[in-house]
Amino acid sequence: MHVCAAMSSSYYQSMENKDLSTPFLPSQSHSKYDNDEPQFIITVHDPEAQKVPNGLNFKNLDDPFEFLGSKGYEMLDSTTVDPFRNGTYSIEGVYEWLKIGICLPIALVRMVLFGVCLSVGYVATKIALLGWKDKENPLPRWRCRIMWVTRFATRGILFAFGYHWIKRRGKPAPRDTAPVVVSNHVSYVDPIFFFYEIFPTIVASDSHDSMPVVGTIIRAMQVIYVNRFSPSSRKHAISEIKRKASSNRFPRVLLFPEGTTTNGRSLISFQLGAFIPGYAIQPVVVRYPHVHFDQSWGNISLARLMFRMFTQFHNFMEVEYLPVVMPLVGQKENAVQFCKRTSHAMCVALNVVQTSHSFGDVMLLAKANESKQVNPSLYMVEMEKVAKTYHISSSEAVEFLDKFLSMKPDLSGHVGVCNFLRILRLKRCYFSEKVFGFIDMKKTGRITFKEFLLGSAHVLKHPLFRRACELAFTECDISGNHNISEQEFGCSIIMAMQNLKEDEIHELFILFDFNSDGRICRDDFMACLRQNPLLISLFAPRLLQLDLSSKVCERTTESMGP
Repeated sequence: MHVCAAMSSSYYQSMENKDLSTPFLPSQSHSKYDNDEPQFIITVHDPEAQKVPNGLNFKNLDDPFEFLGSKGYEMLDSTTVDPFRNGTYSIEGVYEWLKIGICLPIALVRMVLFGVCLSVGYVATKIALLGWKDKENPLPRWRCRIMWVTRFATRGILFAFGYHWIKRRGKPAPRDTAPVVVSNHVSYVDPIFFFYEIFPTIVASDSHDSMPVVGTIIRAMQVIYVNRFSPSSRKHAISEIKRKASSNRFPRVLLFPEGTTTNGRSLISFQLGAFIPGYAIQPVVVRYPHVHFDQSWGNISLARLMFRMFTQFHNFMEVEYLPVVMPLVGQKENAVQFCKRTSHAMCVALNVVQTSHSFGDVMLLAKANESKQVNPSLYMVEMEKVAKTYHISSSEAVEFLDKFLSMKPDLSGHVGVCNFLRILRLKRCYFSEKVFGFIDMKKTGRITFKEFLLGSAHVLKHPLFRRACELAFTECDISGNHNISEQEFGCSIIMAMQNLKEDEIHELFILFDFNSDGRICRDDFMACLRQNPLLISLFAPRLLQLDLSSKVCERTTESMGP
């Protein structure tokens, strides 16, 4: 490490050595004793304070990301509501077991009826679509008449599931009054009912097209496919919604703006696709009143839910058509405000609240379930609010959850400092504890996934983060060959963490060396910091001496060459 010491000394030779000295007497009283006995001076040395060669003391930094201009991250409010939990996941009580036993023979008959209706509907749909290639124009009338067979078959499917009668309130508005219909989404039964009731054009995930039988049937509804993770796909879907809603030749357009199913006891955040075109909207709310069996498709498998439906005497369903919500004419109203008015009307009708959860939270739940977490709901963060505040995508949040789960959280979803540092490959020292303390907003010595996500996102999405990464690479590339050797890497991080052993440096080096070629190129460096944004603090001693906003471009250009 002699080379590192020499490099560090050279780099910081212009810095003054600042020891902490405290006079025993106040400075203003010094003159009184100028000609008397010498005064006592107490020099205080803090053995825990970690100093880099230039005397920069990390104990003076409350925020290890101060070089980015950080002032800590904002902890968003949380709700205890779990909008995805099925309330009767387990079969409990003598009554339920007795009912299932009685209904088993009935369930067999219902399953046969379900199979027959599904087969009839599928064959009728195949006939209706036979030879049809003009997908841009409405389905011809004679083909629509054949689809009535499928519509009656879907009513038979609902009957098989135990929906012998369905209570309706209100009625569908004329198509020319409200060309767009939006509904809350509680179960897979919802689209089956709407298919029978109003035969709309629906907006659905492109993954549904490959589903056996179902994919064929929804194609007859002239479905608008959308990939929720593709901006171009979402833009195309909005264009199609506008095109089909504007023409009376097409059926109504039906959307489930929540984008996923919930348990019906709250609404989650709405996507704006239904509201951007600016057409009148009829909200519809669906309820599934129950006592012993929750019919919502939340954290329960499709097969389990279908079995429970088949083994009920009767399943209740209520559909309420609400008054049409018109866009405000002559007033400046954007899609967000239009969406808020519509969701408010639905919340009032359902007597529920709307949370900031989104499909991103479903992805987090799936990841937590995949890793066999005891309480997966601990890892929901109300992704819509997080995305708006920190501009982080759901996919990025899932990657951070994967990192957090590797830290082995306890049953309450908390991670201690030791497991946190183990995954980031940092030795425990004053500097690394400062990094942990930055995440530990509540100062409990343990962090939650939400704290880890928000703290990491705060750093990752900071305006100067990418510039800091570029400049950190330039500063570490001491030889100027556009690659960082292990020795250069060690020299750079030793300024943040003193007394690192060679194996500790090697472990961190491996983390940065993505392609395992024994050197860190620019792509390796940037990729590692994107996945582990908190590690940018390793280069704080160098970056603190630089003005990121003005010097980074100049230094990066010099490093990259012509």
